[in-house]
Amino acid sequence: MSPAPSPQRLAGKTALVTGASRGIGLAIAERIVAEGGRVVLTARKQDALDEAVAQLGGAEHALAVAGRADDAEHRAAAVAAAVETFGSLELLVNNAGINPSYGPLVQLDLDAARKIMEVNVVATLGWTQAAHAAWMGEHGGSVVNVSSVAGVKPSPGISMYGASKAALVSLTEALAVELGPDIRVNAVAPAVVKTQFARALYEGREEKVAAQYPLQRLGVPDDIGGVVAFLLSDDAGWLTGQTLVVDGGVTLTGGVG
Repeated sequence: MSPAPSPQRLAGKTALVTGASRGIGLAIAERIVAEGGRVVLTARKQDALDEAVAQLGGAEHALAVAGRADDAEHRAAAVAAAVETFGSLELLVNNAGINPSYGPLVQLDLDAARKIMEVNVVATLGWTQAAHAAWMGEHGGSVVNVSSVAGVKPSPGISMYGASKAALVSLTEALAVELGPDIRVNAVAPAVVKTQFARALYEGREEKVAAQYPLQRLGVPDDIGGVVAFLLSDDAGWLTGQTLVVDGGVTLTGGVG
């Protein structure tokens, strides 16, 4: 059971969450709405986003803008829609990410490597630039980037994904220095969370994978949603440039999830 959200901790604030039609992104959006915020959801498929908006309670609480995270025009349109529809954009969660390949780096197609970096890192910077230009630069705000334990220590088989997530940690630190004091920038680094995106990492062997974790279970999306809501909120008001590892303790035992 996930903990009860803090009442109205994000009341009156508007968030934009990328990759939010399902999984971790949708759980983050749910937590933001539960704590009084409004949210603009982005992802590639409009139908899935429309379902997510309905799940969040409809147009009073959420707005869907479909498009690719690495498309500058989409980023501009989504940010503009947030400000036009809800009147502000205090919160940004860069959750969209891809991992289209598995295997050793020496065999990795370089076009795939470029695409991973474009979506996972360059687009994250692009979203932050767009939010800064539209609202946060003048009014302040809070940004949370979704990294991974694969960005904290090597994770064979998904090493380019890990490299992109390590870059995201560095980007988080640099942005925190540049954008303070009015904008805080933090990150979370989850281990294996039970989502469609991560299914290949545990499907058919969940008990064996979970045995590596001191907490003896894999993560669920709500585990990440609660931590992200904390980082977005004023409860984390003296926290910036940090990457919170949310991993059930697995990195303590030498595993990477």
